[in-house]
Amino acid sequence: MEDISNGSNNEMITITKGEPTRVHPNEPVEKKGLYYLSNLDQNIAATIPTVYFFKSEGKGNEEAVEMVKNGLSKILVYYYPLAGKLMISSEGKLIVDCNGDDGAVFVEAEANCGVEEMADLTKVDHVVVGQLVYHIPGARNLLEIPLLMVQVTKFKCGGFAIGMSMNHCMLDGVAAMEFVNGWGEVTRALPLNLSPFLDRTILKPRNPPLIEFPHHEFDEIEDISIKTSLRQHEQIIHKSLTFDAPKLAKLKETAMEDRVLSKCTTFETLSGFIWKTRCQALNLLPQQKTKLLFAINGRQKFIPPLPKGYAGNGIVITNSIVEAGELVEKPLSFAVGLIQEAIELVNDRYMRSAIDYFEVTRARPSLAATMLLTTWSRLPLYTIDFGWGKPICSGPVALPENPVLILFPHHKDHRSINLVLGLPVSAMKMFEELIMEI
Repeated sequence: MEDISNGSNNEMITITKGEPTRVHPNEPVEKKGLYYLSNLDQNIAATIPTVYFFKSEGKGNEEAVEMVKNGLSKILVYYYPLAGKLMISSEGKLIVDCNGDDGAVFVEAEANCGVEEMADLTKVDHVVVGQLVYHIPGARNLLEIPLLMVQVTKFKCGGFAIGMSMNHCMLDGVAAMEFVNGWGEVTRALPLNLSPFLDRTILKPRNPPLIEFPHHEFDEIEDISIKTSLRQHEQIIHKSLTFDAPKLAKLKETAMEDRVLSKCTTFETLSGFIWKTRCQALNLLPQQKTKLLFAINGRQKFIPPLPKGYAGNGIVITNSIVEAGELVEKPLSFAVGLIQEAIELVNDRYMRSAIDYFEVTRARPSLAATMLLTTWSRLPLYTIDFGWGKPICSGPVALPENPVLILFPHHKDHRSINLVLGLPVSAMKMFEELIMEI
């Protein structure tokens, strides 16, 4: 057993973990051998840890481990590539070996506290919450990390948490939610509502490749500001901050007040505000170029649209680049307008051009002088049911890299949006002060 205590604001919380085991599909799978990953999958190979908290008034957690584990073996029959092993193909691309010998990693754990002490991701230390997800000790790269790892942690109160770490190259947010919802269904002995569509070769590059657009998301931008700031010496801290419904309404009002925009969405407004405010908080030089990257769901934008249940990455990364001084000095409508222009770029031709660009260059989006914003605010995080009802809280556990920021719905008021980000200590203080001014 592994006993882990955590400091910070939660000194008394201890998570005791058992030895990891492997879970395999409980029936013979459809295919074995090598499983193709598309070029859209190649660009976002990073582990994404998430956690789901459950507690039922009429049902304890005595059966939680066995039920969740058995359900996992059932759902892996349908999503068998998740039980495979990540490899590099002869073409130098990521590919999955579905030989059936690997399986998903499964860990049983116990916490010395009640679920309520951890089930608010805006208040609990991220290091502590991180212990609800299993990590491979000493893993040096993604090839040494299993594609799917699951930890079920039982709490003293009868509640439990499912901590899941999955490689993003396997499923995007939409597909991941379909997987977890399906996992809940088979755990409850229900038929699978939506079968996954596993053939990713429908997104193969064209022959010959055709690059029709500039793809500045791959541009390497020099960070000239870090040389004149304290950022390189300061500790990076992570926080979850909440934008409630009145704040979101106020931001929209601010973005529209100069009448430059005829309309704007909550995502466009909030993204523009965060981008602008982060530049202010980091005190970037006015001439510093800053890049915003964010994902667009391309499922319905492809011609023809991707099949229902497409189990892969149907998202494409789009971008906007501007000098920090211009972004900070101009009204919020300017930042929102840049985001709208980036969204309008994304159509079938643009996405296929991005697929072909990777085929020719093997380039990956650069995160230098970049903010990568990913949004889970529209994902059905609160529809999952393993037999204990819907989650009382769910969301991301950690960020894959510091330039990455995640938006996700608040666990009590789903009209509110949480932001998790990492910044140097002084920049975080300023960022929070700027939010208070809304």
